[in-house]
Amino acid sequence: MESQTSKTLFERSLKVAPGGVHSPVRAFKSVGGNPIFFKSAEGAYLTSVEGKRYVDFCMSFGPMILGHRDQTVLKEVHAMIDTAWSFGACEPYSLELAEWIQARIPWVQKLRFVSSGTEAVMSALRVARAATGREKVLKFDGCYHGHLDSLLVRSGSGLAGEASSDSAGVPDSIARNTLVAPLNDLKALEEILSRHGHEIAAIAIEPLPANYGLLEQTPEFLRSVQAGAKRIGALWLLDEVISGFRVGLTGMAGRLGLKPDLVCYGKVLGGGFNVAAYGGRADLLDLVAPSGKVYQAGTLSANPVGMRAGLTTLKRAESMGLWENLQANTRDFCTKLTHGFDAAGLDWTVDSMDSIFWLHRKSAQPIRSIAEIPATQKESYARLFHALLDKGIYLPPSGYEVGFVSAAHTTELLADCAAKMIEAAKEAGKA
Repeated sequence: MESQTSKTLFERSLKVAPGGVHSPVRAFKSVGGNPIFFKSAEGAYLTSVEGKRYVDFCMSFGPMILGHRDQTVLKEVHAMIDTAWSFGACEPYSLELAEWIQARIPWVQKLRFVSSGTEAVMSALRVARAATGREKVLKFDGCYHGHLDSLLVRSGSGLAGEASSDSAGVPDSIARNTLVAPLNDLKALEEILSRHGHEIAAIAIEPLPANYGLLEQTPEFLRSVQAGAKRIGALWLLDEVISGFRVGLTGMAGRLGLKPDLVCYGKVLGGGFNVAAYGGRADLLDLVAPSGKVYQAGTLSANPVGMRAGLTTLKRAESMGLWENLQANTRDFCTKLTHGFDAAGLDWTVDSMDSIFWLHRKSAQPIRSIAEIPATQKESYARLFHALLDKGIYLPPSGYEVGFVSAAHTTELLADCAAKMIEAAKEAGKA
């Protein structure tokens, strides 16, 4: 395997997988060229099948907050693998992780573990519809909640809130049950709520939209969304799959003093394994089978290896004051980048929230909706992405994905990467 180049492996992959990949963004379609195949990862680094090392700022799209293969987590994972792989029965490992979360996050009175963020959101919405007896869901353009049919929709062009399918295979009959509002637009939100409020089971939002750029919302807007949900008798669902346990221990909800009815977690929660969860008010979670009539099940839900990896990751993050350190390191890193871009007269800047950052073309105002993203972002980022690869730095292969800093990114490494990223931006600008 080591003697094969990424190009050869991709040609083989095209014969067995759609587009040669098992998740679309991995195909480099947004940035061009052939994807790199990696054979190993450790700390802040990925190593390709060609043997080249890259500083990784993708971090598996967020989960690796301690870095790859943290030694403390690794020991726990090995111990669990030597004990059991899966039970399909009750075990103490999920109980310990659930109790740890419940003791620290007041709005998670009960929770159910699942295997992906998509599954968590899908299940939470089923609970919301059962609890309210309503069918429609309101989401926001620029927020991504996984690939479930009812939320894989985009804003339509007709009446306020009208939606249309954003994927082949999603029936219009399902898309019609989802309403779409623009982010950071209270007038549009109020129009939708006044027209459809009596039909809406849940209002779902990423409190820190981070799947189409880093579209930080104002606290005022998020609180207005919360108030609107309460006013119309709908449930408020916060999708913290990315921001949960990444923006501090209690996520954006804790940061802003928000109290969701339902909340979804993933990524960091599993410490690099396929773990997610939905939780919230006890009366709502008690609607889920076997307590209630909302059916949801999963053969590998609460897999013991993921449970142990997740708990170890979170305990380690808490004990080492990780969130505060990451916030300071990321802020310093982004400040170096911004000053370097400005000093070189480059049309680049960087936004950040704790250990999440987004490189984008400059804008006259904070970017809070997808309509405000500069039109040149995709093409410019593609050039920058490849210039960075040449310097041994791996960012997410899309100009609309965010980057992540981990505990394994030392201050010295971040300073070196900032200098290289500024040079890469200069080179990309000349291309």
